[in-house]
Amino acid sequence: MKIRIFVVASVVCICALIAMGQSKKRPSPSPSPTPASSWNDYEGVKWQKGNSVGTLGDIAQVKVPEGFVFAGANDTRLIMEANQNPTNGRELGFVAPENENWFAVFEFDDVGYVKDDEKDSLDADALLDSIKKGTEAGNKERLRRGWATMTIVGWEQPPHYNDLTHNLEWAVKATSEGFPVVNHNTRMLGRGGVMEVTLVTDPTALAETLPKFKTMLQGFEFKQGHRYAEFRAGDKTAAYGLTGLIVGGGAAALVKTGAFKWVWKALVGAAVGISALVKKLFSRSRTA
Repeated sequence: MKIRIFVVASVVCICALIAMGQSKKRPSPSPSPTPASSWNDYEGVKWQKGNSVGTLGDIAQVKVPEGFVFAGANDTRLIMEANQNPTNGRELGFVAPENENWFAVFEFDDVGYVKDDEKDSLDADALLDSIKKGTEAGNKERLRRGWATMTIVGWEQPPHYNDLTHNLEWAVKATSEGFPVVNHNTRMLGRGGVMEVTLVTDPTALAETLPKFKTMLQGFEFKQGHRYAEFRAGDKTAAYGLTGLIVGGGAAALVKTGAFKWVWKALVGAAVGISALVKKLFSRSRTA
């Protein structure tokens, strides 16, 4: 099973999309989606079975339910690299059910404490317009390289911030060569940065998968000393707020730290268009 990361970078938006494909060592596609237990095919990856607790660096942890598997930071990078995907060093964990075809990747961005004072003023229409502009800018590069372009359709789920859990969530609907693409994002705010959780699933199965994903996320928590409520005067503060998390407001910070080089590498280094990968995995059961 291949994981491809596609990053569309522009002055207004950095939009990460992950799509799944089929591994070369995998047998011919079966009529139904391949269960996540096939992750065990990866050599060198130390899988942790549920019922257990997965360690996400020294920052956080997540309960691994019965019937799920977990891979830590180094093993998550092994999975990514084995499938020819660039890694950024921020990967902390990977969680997937053994008998269903979806998974989640955990990454931590140590941008500092993100103030949530925009929680009551998030403008969904303006945010969507910014994402569309960013995607259009990215499409110019895709066309130049002969890759499939993307068209933003609208919100699958408008941005929503839970001021009790300090979680920001949104999902964008798009199409590429007629195939649906859903980019589902969860940002979990901590004292020193943001835990980014990306859900990867068949867009047509999102409604069914999302409740299970959210149930799994209930087992996530920052460790003591890293929780949002433990912010103290003098702590590092992010240069942007909730709006920036959605439309890629961290681009300026990335340029300053040099991390933007990785973003560009991910953009120009993707091997194929996203639609081909969506087609490869997610159309199997439909064409059977």
